[in-house]
This record gives sequence, C-alpha cells and structure tokens, in this order.
Amino acid sequence: MSLAAVAGFMSVEALFIAAVLILVEVTFSFENAIINAKVLSGVSVFWRKIFITIGILIAVVGMRLVFPIVIVAVTAGLPMPAVVDLALNNPERYAHELHDAHIPIAAFGGMFLLMLCLHFFLDSSRKIHWINIIEKPLQSMSRWWLYTAISLVVLIILTLLPMNPSPQETLTAGLVGIATYIIIHGLAELFARRQNVGKHANVLKTGMAGFMSFLYLEVLDASFSFDSVIGAFAVTKDVVLIAIGLGIGAIWVRSLTIFMVEHQVLHAYRFLEHGAHYTIGVLSVVLLAGIFYNVPEIIAGVIGIGIITASIVSSIRINRAKHA
Repeated sequence: MSLAAVAGFMSVEALFIAAVLILVEVTFSFENAIINAKVLSGVSVFWRKIFITIGILIAVVGMRLVFPIVIVAVTAGLPMPAVVDLALNNPERYAHELHDAHIPIAAFGGMFLLMLCLHFFLDSSRKIHWINIIEKPLQSMSRWWLYTAISLVVLIILTLLPMNPSPQETLTAGLVGIATYIIIHGLAELFARRQNVGKHANVLKTGMAGFMSFLYLEVLDASFSFDSVIGAFAVTKDVVLIAIGLGIGAIWVRSLTIFMVEHQVLHAYRFLEHGAHYTIGVLSVVLLAGIFYNVPEIIAGVIGIGIITASIVSSIRINRAKHA
C-alpha cells in the first residue's frame, strides 16, 4: 500500500528509489532478524505481540525518522524544529549534518555490536560450533569479564590512534555503547534468573524480564539501523522516501523475525546464529573503521549475506549427513 501511494502521489522514479531503500534495509538487517529471533523465542506471547506492534512503530517512526533528527540536533547544536525544517526543505545540508555525526554513531554502534559478537563467541556454555578453528580457541579462553575487557582495549586503541579526528567523541560514545550493552543485557539476565528462566527450558520471560528483552531488541535495532539510515542518503536526499523505504524494510525484518520464531528456523539451521554473529563482527569492524576512513556501507551488507548463506549451506549439509 505504501509503495502504491509512492507511485500514485510521487512518481515511478520515486517508487524505484523506495524499492532500492527497502533492499538496503533488508541487506543491512537480515542478521538482525536472526538475533531478534533468538531473543524473541525466549519471551512470552505478550512481548512477542509488543515487538510486532509497538516495536514496529518504534523501528519505523522512531529509529528511521525521529532518531536521525535527534542525532543532528544534538551534534549540530540546533533546535529540533530547525532540524525538521532542514530535513524537509534543505535535505542536502541535513544529510551533511547527519554525516558529520558519523563518528559518535559509529563508535556507539561499533562497540555495542562488538560486545554482542564477543559475548557470543566467548560463551563457555555454547555447545554447537561452526568454524572450529576459530570458535574452540575463543571458547577455551572464556571468562565472564573478558569480552568487556577486550572491547575496552579496542576502544582505547582507537581513541589513542593519532589519525583519529575526534578522540573525545570516540571514547565517550564508545563507552556509552559498552555500558548500554552491559546494563541492558545484565538486567535482562538478572530478571530472567529471578523468574527461573534457564533452569526450566519451557519458562518464557514475562514481566520485567520480558520488558528488558524487548528493550535490548530495540537498542540492537538502533545499532543495526545506523548504517542503513546514513547509507540511504547515498540513494536519495528525500527524507520522506527514506522513511518509507527503510520503514517497509524494517517491517519486513520484523515479520521475518516472527516467522523464524514460529517455525523454529534456528533449530532447523543450526549454524545460522553463528553466521549472524560473524556478520555482526564484520559490521562492527566496518563501523569502527568508518571513524578513520570512508568505508562504503554496502561492504558489510554484501559480506554479511555471503556469511549467512554459507552458514545456511553448512546447516543443510550437516542435517543431510545426520539423516543419511
């Protein structure tokens, strides 16, 4: 319906641009759907409904439309009405201001995703391995504090590099990214333990445990959406088209998440979650490298699709071998 409205009220060219933006969003967020499915499979039906209703509203309106305006307002020191006016009437300058905010965005998102990636591969309780030569040595080093320590060391190195154009912004935003992951993930685990989730496999998270999981998913979506929002301005400067295209893509990703949960896709494809976390690692590196260099956002998307495809193929092969 949204695409029909674009074609009817704007133009066929606008329809094509919106379709490209949908593809951009899906490319950047496919691994997001996989991680979402992992988290969402452990929460109650109520929180799954919240995710697909209120969560979609936050993803489409909040993260793809309002959040970039807030970022520009904070980093450029402009009042919100002035930024809205820029977005609607001077999209070139709006895109420029948003691009200037790339360093704190990259530092926050890069460190948050790095924490997520390292936490997965350093988890001593994980029993399934995909690429043994990488995953088994990492798991053997597992300590509860190690993934945070590694992330802090990486952040300090990035901050102290002489070619860093904004070390203070890098350090501050990176610390906020690390702290956000620790707080939200830690609270989610705390409330889950209080509810005895984990001791009983059939217990789903409700109440505050479910809420913290929902909040974690929203922050995760924010980390994934940074590159797609900034990359969208390479396609068009029309913020309305960007909101429509990325919004439809975000809805598709949410629908894919629910499909994965209901059809237990992560159980059928045992290495899919591994592929998603390798992709998250790549996206983290691309975001952090973007502090220093102009890295094309499409690189992370293309590599991610390749890794996830490989994980699906590997899952199919091992399933066939088991049933042979």
